[in-house]
Amino acid sequence: MTPVILLAAEKESAEVTDWAARIGWVVGLALFVALVYWLMREGWKWRGTLQGDLPELPGAPDEPGAAKLTMTGRYHGSTTAGQWLDRIVAHGLGTRSRVELTLTDAGLDVVRPGASDFFVPAAALREARLDKGIAGKVLTEGGLLVVTWAHGERLIDSGFRSDRAAEHGAWVDAINSMINTSTTEGAER
Repeated sequence: MTPVILLAAEKESAEVTDWAARIGWVVGLALFVALVYWLMREGWKWRGTLQGDLPELPGAPDEPGAAKLTMTGRYHGSTTAGQWLDRIVAHGLGTRSRVELTLTDAGLDVVRPGASDFFVPAAALREARLDKGIAGKVLTEGGLLVVTWAHGERLIDSGFRSDRAAEHGAWVDAINSMINTSTTEGAER
């Protein structure tokens, strides 16, 4: 028989002789991963501190009116308007979660199980559009509903993805017509 066949026929691998070195490498790698995780967490908290000037998020009114549209899906985060990588983490806006959206005449109600809910008054809505990415989440073209709204001194883009992506177009039309209607009414006064 040839030596190659004999090597393949062996049933056991070589024994580990230096257990201390192996354990040392495993412990070192675990400490390195823990350090990286801690640094990421500190960066997240630091970003929240820098965004401390953002006012508290409004809650939904007691009587928001009848629902024009409803949607369930995912909330992918909020960014400074026009800067899709500048994530806003203050007040829990950076936390990805499931979402239930309801559009009424009063505004956009964002209910997030496991994260803080918020409400965008109709007067604060600026634009709705289809996009492909926000805050580190990239989808196919038009796979993300992005709503631009004003909060305090800042314009914010919030990204949502419906469980049924075909709904996105109706949301863009409804929000933009709502904005155009309120702008037209304000101009007539």
